[in-house]
Amino acid sequence: MVEVLQSIRAARVGDADAVAAVHDAAWREAYRGIIPGAALEAMVARRGPVWWRSAIRRGSRLLVLEFDRTIAGYVSHGRNRVSSVPYAGEIFELYLSPAFQGLGFGRRLFEAAREDLAGAGYLSFVVWALADNDRATGFYRSMGGREVRRAPERFGQESRPRVAFGFAQD
Repeated sequence: MVEVLQSIRAARVGDADAVAAVHDAAWREAYRGIIPGAALEAMVARRGPVWWRSAIRRGSRLLVLEFDRTIAGYVSHGRNRVSSVPYAGEIFELYLSPAFQGLGFGRRLFEAAREDLAGAGYLSFVVWALADNDRATGFYRSMGGREVRRAPERFGQESRPRVAFGFAQD
């Protein structure tokens, strides 16, 4: 019998290269054709291993999904950054490498972030997604999110609508 280990744990500084690789692949797959090409590449370039190492060292709430010693995804979360949206916490990002999408790992990362937010006293939270990202909006709806706000997001000279999904802890 073959055993494959899966775990969700706090990111370590040594994970920065792998998290950056997940970020690169997931963003290109998710946003190609939604975010203008030059803006997308600039956003991906800003989030290299140095950026992730710094975020981990600063104590950012960053959980990674490790699958057979490979970082397959991550979720970052914390205090809500938009005070006009009445939710205490926020999931900032939840991404999986394309090869690990559609297998239930996103749900596991989401639930781990939900538990960590609740443990930090954030009993409600919000998640923003670009409205044209059908996979993300469908996922957050399937997790029980309800649309609570729409707002534009700028990408260079262009704008795209984004939607906030609100969640309350049970």
